[in-house]
Amino acid sequence: MYSAAYQDVASETSARIRDNERRAFDHCIELLHAARDAGRGTRQSVEALFFLNRLWGVLLEDLATPENGLPEELRAKLISIGIWILRYAEEIRLGGQDNFQPLIEISETISAGLRRN
Repeated sequence: MYSAAYQDVASETSARIRDNERRAFDHCIELLHAARDAGRGTRQSVEALFFLNRLWGVLLEDLATPENGLPEELRAKLISIGIWILRYAEEIRLGGQDNFQPLIEISETISAGLRRN
């Protein structure tokens, strides 16, 4: 009886976490669209890159912990993606790049994956 109740709570908590992550990615996507439309160096660009950095900072910290429930190979791939995203965002911030589309596309793909699970 307790085992079933625990499984229900664990499943509900996991679903809630995925939903929160999906909503964070959806917000990030909105900010990135605004930044793309306004251009590099604008307030929208600064806000989008700041949020993106915070989001991926939290995700990378979580992915690096052994307590993270994802399979090790998936965690490693997500960490690699996160590092690439942070480097690319820094290139935009420094003026070496002005194309937000790759950041948008990767974020949309991850958001869609969170919806499926």
